[in-house]
Amino acid sequence: QVQLVESGGGLVQAGGSLRLSCAASGRSFAMYSMAWFRQAPGKEREFVGSINWSGGSTLSPDSVKGRFVISRDSAKNTVYLQMNSLKPEDTAVYYCAARRGPGDFEYWGVGTQVTVSS
Repeated sequence: QVQLVESGGGLVQAGGSLRLSCAASGRSFAMYSMAWFRQAPGKEREFVGSINWSGGSTLSPDSVKGRFVISRDSAKNTVYLQMNSLKPEDTAVYYCAARRGPGDFEYWGVGTQVTVSS
């Protein structure tokens, strides 16, 4: 069982940066693949990035590539999302997720709000 708690959201001007953190509880955190998703009002949930158990492989969609970087510190049971050059369209609730193997992400945090003003 894994519990996830996101933090670091807030209000930022366009062009600014934020770093989100996701703290995980559980002894086997290092074995989980982690991901970030976001959901804006009235829109479907969107994949933002993922990182494998070792931190050696990351994925991100074109919409954030070159601006967002996902990383993890297994010693701290924490995964990060560094967001740079933020745009108003990045405004959303950002969620952290975890899974042990392939397939759907099993565990989700409650989310943290990110608002980017123009």
